[in-house]
Amino acid sequence: MKLDFYRGKKVLVTGHTGFKGSWLCQILLGTGAKVVGYSLEAPTKPSLFELAGLDAKMTSVIGDVRDFDHLKQVFDDFKPEIVFHLAAQPLVRDSYANPRYTYETNVMGTVNLMECVRLTSSVKSVLNVTTDKVYHNNEWVYGYRENDPLDGFDPYSNSKSCSELVTHSYKASFLDERGVAVSTARAGNVIGGGDFAKDRIIPDCVRHALKGEPIIVRNPHSTRPYQHVLEPLFAYLMIAEKQYEASKFAGYYNVGPDDGDCLTTGELATLFCQAYGHSMTWEDHFEGGVHEANFLKLDCSLIKQVFDWQPTWHIERAIKEVVNWTNVYRKKGDIELEMKREIEAFMEDNR
Repeated sequence: MKLDFYRGKKVLVTGHTGFKGSWLCQILLGTGAKVVGYSLEAPTKPSLFELAGLDAKMTSVIGDVRDFDHLKQVFDDFKPEIVFHLAAQPLVRDSYANPRYTYETNVMGTVNLMECVRLTSSVKSVLNVTTDKVYHNNEWVYGYRENDPLDGFDPYSNSKSCSELVTHSYKASFLDERGVAVSTARAGNVIGGGDFAKDRIIPDCVRHALKGEPIIVRNPHSTRPYQHVLEPLFAYLMIAEKQYEASKFAGYYNVGPDDGDCLTTGELATLFCQAYGHSMTWEDHFEGGVHEANFLKLDCSLIKQVFDWQPTWHIERAIKEVVNWTNVYRKKGDIELEMKREIEAFMEDNR
């Protein structure tokens, strides 16, 4: 995959201080794009955004997507051509504790973003990043397709379903007629170096590994589609580029791994222990708790057919790269250099 298209382009990334946002900004900066980010402060301590020194390499605006006037000022000042909307309250368990905040951020944040797009003539391509959890989940064994009903169960999943519907409405009511290409991307669970979030299996694995403790797995039997963070990010970049050049490519796309990379949480923990070594083990601490889907996977036939897209790294390689990043972090090495190495390796394997 070549990224020459982005050289010199003005790109706005919401949620740029988060895990996925930091990786996306690192890729874009490497292309020569002019990048501005709009987000709350980094959500974790430590954070990948700070470890990679991204603040010094791009325009970073600290703001809340619920603040329409502030967000609109950034659009007015920067006049972006391409917008990636990643800002969100991203955790299922936090959505049960703070449902109102979750809806305000994930729904009204999207309304504010799309309203800014509507009022900004420079924007040509928009991608709203949602989740595989937007679908009404019947715990079916087959993957959900883009035309299946949207109706997430918990406040996080449901708010992202609402974010999809907001995007669809703005697209149909305002943006299609203006020639602004708009897509949403529904990605499966991502893993990669630099994720320090709570209530996620790989960050938990890394935390326990760095302490030399057994990994505590609270729901080892839930099945999810796991993929390295670079998989969906390069898909997002591809979609935004293709629809910029031809609006016929705008749509709603699942972005997930092949069926063989849909694993239980316990299986993923086992792979991490094997790759990390040091006699790492994990323990089953199933605790029940709030409702979360037990079985969820995506049918990615559409993106494969439209763009001739295929996953590049399967789960064993993804875990290996997580361990590589973790070892650099453990040794206080150069995080930016490690990110660049992984991005270059991914692009090489994608050729």
